[in-house]
This record gives sequence, C-alpha cells and structure tokens, in this order.
Amino acid sequence: MKATHLEFRLRLWISVAILFLGFWAPWIEWFQLGSRTTAWLWLGFQLSRIGIPASSAIQVATAIAIAAAAIAVVLRVWASAYLGHSVVTNSEMKAGAVMADGPFRHVRNPLYIGSMLMNVAIVMLMPPSGALVALVLIGLFVLRLIFGEEAFLSAQLGQPYLDYCKAVPRLFPALRSRVPKGGQRPQWVRAALSELTPIGVLVSFAALSWQYNAQLLIRAVLISFGVSLVVRAMMTSANTPAQPVA
Repeated sequence: MKATHLEFRLRLWISVAILFLGFWAPWIEWFQLGSRTTAWLWLGFQLSRIGIPASSAIQVATAIAIAAAAIAVVLRVWASAYLGHSVVTNSEMKAGAVMADGPFRHVRNPLYIGSMLMNVAIVMLMPPSGALVALVLIGLFVLRLIFGEEAFLSAQLGQPYLDYCKAVPRLFPALRSRVPKGGQRPQWVRAALSELTPIGVLVSFAALSWQYNAQLLIRAVLISFGVSLVVRAMMTSANTPAQPVA
C-alpha cells in the first residue's frame, strides 16, 4: 500500500487533482443527485437536526472548519520550522537523521495530519458527496505516502528510526514527548513562508466565512494557493547554488 517515488514526487498535484474532483463532483449531474449545496450548509443542517438551534448550527459548522484550519497551521508551521523548507517541499524522499524535535517528539507525521485538517476545512466548500470522496481519496493517498516514507526511512536509517517508530505514534499524537530533544533549532519565518496555503485557508475562513459566501471563500483559497506556489518557487531558487561559469 506504500506510495511509489513518482507519487511522492507528484504528491502536491495529486492532492490538487483530488480536490478538483471533489469540487467538480460530476456524478451529481450524471445520476441526478439533486442541487449543488455545500458540505458547509449540509453540516449545518445536520447539526440542527440533532438539537442545535438552526440559527447557531451553521455557525458551529463554520467554527469546526476554522478550528481544523487553525490546528493545521500550528502543526504544519511547527513541523516545517524544524524539518526545513528544503525537506518539506523536496520532490524526493530525504533521510539525513531521525527528526526528534518539535511536534516530531509527539507524533511521526505532523505534516500529513496538518494537511488532512486543512483539507477538512477546504472540503466544506464542496458538494457533500464531493467532500466525502475527496476526504476518502486524500486519506488513502496520505496513508500510501506515510507507508512509503516509513519504508524508505527504515531502509536508510536502520535501527535508530525503528526505535523512534516504537516510541512515537504514527498518527495520534502523544500528550507527553517520548523521545529526547535532538537539538534542531526552528526557523519560524521560513516555515511560515513555506506554509502560506494552510495559513491562507485559515485567514480566508476566519475573515470571510461569516459572509456565508462559498464562492468568495473558494477564490480566497485559490489566491492563497497561487501566492504559496510563487513564494515556494522563490525560496527554492534562493536555495539553489549558482552554477560555476566555465
């Protein structure tokens, strides 16, 4: 079930393709499944059916999206600060040493958990069936990436990584750290710049969701993603050593 190196190299664009499919949800027209409401409004309706006042249900759904986006930002920026921009965005798997700092002392895959929580907020803007399909497909893809990375790191780092895996859970964070600090110093500014997409999703929902305009939020998220791609490209270019002139 582990991902191939090609899947890892294309992980960003595979995730984007899955999200696009969720927004498109062509099966709604194929099988005449009704109107294209959003998972956001659907969740609000479902919450009202279990006793939450209708006037508050959509606000609770909005708060869920904002909370998921906020936790995603914390996890991804925190993890990126210790792992480094060049590793987080690299198209190839890297194995330098066992990372035992920051969130990696509590859970082995904080970046992937953060990505899933960010997508929980994004799928609120999709049709309900599209949101379900997108979350399932992205969840399966993330598991493939995790298993692929674990196999790679086990082969490259050997027993120290296996001991780390025994001490630190894969997906459900331990409240207490289970490994000693590794001594890595965080780079917070670079981490924030490399995580503009989840930050943009959080800011978009926090600032605009109270207008209950899904199309406006979709545009804001797309702008955040575009800005993130530009900034990442600039950071990667700045880190690329100049080639000597013959």
